[in-house]
Amino acid sequence: MKILMVLTSHDKLGNTGRKTGFWLEELAAPYYAFKDAGAEITLASPKGGNPPLDPKSNEPDFQTEQTHRFEADAQATAQLAATVRLDSVSQADFDAVFYPGGHGPLWDLAEDKNSVALIEAFMAAGKHVALVCHAPGVLRHVKTSEGKPLVEGKKVTGFTNTEEEAVGLTDVVPFLVEDELIAKGGIYSKGPDWGSYVVIDGLLITGQNPGSSAEAAELLIKQLGA
Repeated sequence: MKILMVLTSHDKLGNTGRKTGFWLEELAAPYYAFKDAGAEITLASPKGGNPPLDPKSNEPDFQTEQTHRFEADAQATAQLAATVRLDSVSQADFDAVFYPGGHGPLWDLAEDKNSVALIEAFMAAGKHVALVCHAPGVLRHVKTSEGKPLVEGKKVTGFTNTEEEAVGLTDVVPFLVEDELIAKGGIYSKGPDWGSYVVIDGLLITGQNPGSSAEAAELLIKQLGA
């Protein structure tokens, strides 16, 4: 079982002067779900190298058993420091792809032609695509083989408008994940703010927020028959 995990390379939180990037829990929890299931994991990002970590995700309130495990894992941190460039990977080499969130993906991966093409290739090959929190926003330009928005008519979830409002970034982000998924024709649903909530529709798995990342990863593993 080979799983590709795609991280953001974007580190600027709009015009706030603050930093963003990927959310640590959304990498760490799935990473160990996959690793403990025996998967071979490849980490990729648009620019390659060491992707930016959202500093807020490493504050004590947001640390978990899995984030501590990741940071103490020399092999994992070395792998993170040397992500492969997104334009160098092919769906042919993997069984599935998983996108952790954080705010960063809304700026780069959502507009990245390599990411769009990669997701389209995974879907066309009948392989699962899983995205959590802000990462479902990366689907905004992804299309089906018929040229329709990928999420059109599909059950999806992602970071809610009320969760974005709670973190005070409604007017900072380039778009709201909930609104965008609905605008593209997605059948959007959500659970309570900050609770684990995961939706599957065919090959597409989406999780609502950081707390949904482990459940989304476990569901992906189940679909792969591992």
